[in-house]
Amino acid sequence: MSMQSSNPIGVFDSGVGGLSVWRELIRYLPNESTLYYADSSNCPYGQKTAEEIIHLSEKIVEFFLAQNVKLIVVACNTATAAAIRHLRAQYPIPFVGMEPAIKPAAVNTKLGAVGVLATSGTFSGRHFIETSQKFASNVRVEIQVGEGFVELVENGNTHSEAAFTQVQKVVQPLVDKGIDQLVLACTHYPFLRDAIEKVIENHPIELVDPAPSVAKQTLNLLSQHQLLNLEGSMPKHKFYSSGALEILTQLVQSIDPSADSEFIYHPLELV
Repeated sequence: MSMQSSNPIGVFDSGVGGLSVWRELIRYLPNESTLYYADSSNCPYGQKTAEEIIHLSEKIVEFFLAQNVKLIVVACNTATAAAIRHLRAQYPIPFVGMEPAIKPAAVNTKLGAVGVLATSGTFSGRHFIETSQKFASNVRVEIQVGEGFVELVENGNTHSEAAFTQVQKVVQPLVDKGIDQLVLACTHYPFLRDAIEKVIENHPIELVDPAPSVAKQTLNLLSQHQLLNLEGSMPKHKFYSSGALEILTQLVQSIDPSADSEFIYHPLELV
């Protein structure tokens, strides 16, 4: 195997949420090209069965492998919870998944109470339960499903009055339980950061976004497998969606207007 690779990194999510991870990847890995797949026509994944999520994830991974990606980031907490063990056993390529980030929250809490916002699929996954038991056994963990959050982000509706009302309805009960750390355990949720900060502004609550540590882990794995792109060529970024491209395009351009980006509609063949 060569000591380096200019092949792209594959990144996928149930929709546009994984762009909160892509944003960190291009910061930590400025030489790397990426392929991003937003499965917007099947979004949200939170209400789907593990079998359905595994099936969708396999289709996306096979699409990526046909395009010679060198590593795949599962930039979706729900898909990580349901499918990553299966994907690692099934395909000979490095995978990076989402961590619920309970560990740093449990380490940093001063009040001994941590809030976690996620989808129901993440909360019922083995990964979340094991991580909570391992790292947060001495800490009170208050969980809340981010009801309607994914839809707000997918519809480009993150700064509306409706978004604030919905965020307040979901986050206020966690604030009332005396938390001082709030984990955003769904990649869509950082796009609602402004609304969340408005709800918690008079409280000493720190928001925990796992995306930077996912980007660091990707960097570590690429160097471990000698797959970093050491050439000086300009990275290219291709964005595929099984649904509409409009919100995906808007978010990418707001994250990095200068990126060499291409947007392509690509439905999943679910046979």
